[in-house]
Amino acid sequence: MRWKLFATLSETVGDNVLEITVDAEEPTLRDAVDALLSAHPELESQVLDDDDTLQDHLRVLCDGEDPFHSAAGWETDLSDVDELAMFPPVTGG
Repeated sequence: MRWKLFATLSETVGDNVLEITVDAEEPTLRDAVDALLSAHPELESQVLDDDDTLQDHLRVLCDGEDPFHSAAGWETDLSDVDELAMFPPVTGG
């Protein structure tokens, strides 16, 4: 599964595009995030809250769509998804 990471997330892992293997027959968003964090545990404190949910300020897109608004959230089926993106809020001017 291809992940695109932005801003501080890409800085943490030292790359902005990662290929992560998801070992699930019918992968969900939760499977993909777990695989990402397994491969890069240094991201966990930036990605998950203490209650193991996605931090409120992060955005995740599955092929450009927000799975928490347009699909089933953590249970979104990723079988046909080519790319995941995760990014924190970015400020600038």
